Amino acid sequence: MPASFDMLRKGRGAAISPGNRYAHGQREAADDGWRPLGPDVDEPPPLRTTVTIQPARSIISRNNSPDIGFRQSINPYQGCEHGCIYCYARPSHAYLDLSPGLDFESRLFAKPNAAELLRAELSNPRYQPQTIVIGANTDPYQPIERDWQITRQLLEVMREFRHPVGIITKSATIERDIDILADLARDNLVHAAVSITTLDRNLHRVMEPRAAAPQRRIEVVRNLAEAGIPVSVMTAPIIPALNDRDMERILELSAAAGAKGAGYVLLRLPLELKELFRDWLARHFPDRAGHVMSLVRQMRGGRDYDADFATRHTGTGPFAALIAQRFRAACERLGLNCDWKPLSTSRFRRTASNPQLGLFDG
Repeated sequence: MPASFDMLRKGRGAAISPGNRYAHGQREAADDGWRPLGPDVDEPPPLRTTVTIQPARSIISRNNSPDIGFRQSINPYQGCEHGCIYCYARPSHAYLDLSPGLDFESRLFAKPNAAELLRAELSNPRYQPQTIVIGANTDPYQPIERDWQITRQLLEVMREFRHPVGIITKSATIERDIDILADLARDNLVHAAVSITTLDRNLHRVMEPRAAAPQRRIEVVRNLAEAGIPVSVMTAPIIPALNDRDMERILELSAAAGAKGAGYVLLRLPLELKELFRDWLARHFPDRAGHVMSLVRQMRGGRDYDADFATRHTGTGPFAALIAQRFRAACERLGLNCDWKPLSTSRFRRTASNPQLGLFDG
């Protein structure tokens, strides 16, 4: 769909709804005389968020990617209302025959039976415990979690089984669950990672419009750390000539707030995300759009994206090497990643609906 068909909507990251890679039909803009198209039209009405129940048959996803530090993950939701334009999960909406653009951030899917399925999987005698990461694809604490509370239900199961869990989020809603997380932390059963992409409020508002403000995320790091919960910071994604200048300061503020670990990922533009990001750049940063994409291609072997497992997170070339050097130097200076411990599986206990059956568990 041409970019002119859609317009900027307040509180949304994408401005367009391009077709997904599986769609057969195409749409084109047409002026029917009722509403003019172009930059001078009035602001369109707010785009309503809808949530559809998606009953799941299983809940733990497993991967064997060599560049990912965990094998098991759970995503309570599909789609994400935060609206981050850079989100590498956007193309996953194509599997639902929806657009990775506005559909991804407004047409959401929830899995209300997630905790029930998790309890059944952990109760299976053949299950061997290893860390499960909640939120590997979309944020488990996005705004709809306040009503649905699926993430909290999953954490309650983790606490019941004393199972190790990792969490990735950019939302302050995680503070609601400090009671469970602190309990797990006492047995070395939880790591939390807070994603902080920029300290520039203006950039934040257009790049990740419904996520917590950057300074609020620093507070989240502090509050988690003060509760005894091991917390790291993710400066991801690094976008050249846009937010890379903030990397060291984000690490400094996070370390001062109590973060013990850190990580980074360079901007990834798989599949439909290329078109979405290019359109967003042209709308919000026309003066540097060409320069940003030139640097992106320099880090991706001359392409917009290279999915090679060895380099998809860190890129190649001089600019990527410079980012890596800056990150390592900052972490060494701040003492980040020095005593980051793997989570424990020794506390795992298999439970059963009949408490007497638990007497026979090892």
